[in-house]
Amino acid sequence: MRKAREVLNELRWREGRNLRRAEVWVRGRGVDVKAICGDEIVGLGRRYFSTPSATIPYYKVVRIVYEGAVVFER
Repeated sequence: MRKAREVLNELRWREGRNLRRAEVWVRGRGVDVKAICGDEIVGLGRRYFSTPSATIPYYKVVRIVYEGAVVFER
């Protein structure tokens, strides 16, 4: 099973892919889940990814949707 970090790096670096066209669904506090648009992601670290307002650990990613297709789901 691929990890969220691997999928995001593939979308960012693989030719023909574009991280901006992805939606990353993350678990918040409690049971709420929210979507982050790929164009909000400013950095991919070893254990976290960053947006202008937050640093989010990969273990909180529950789903990644790319151009309408689910490419990662926990």
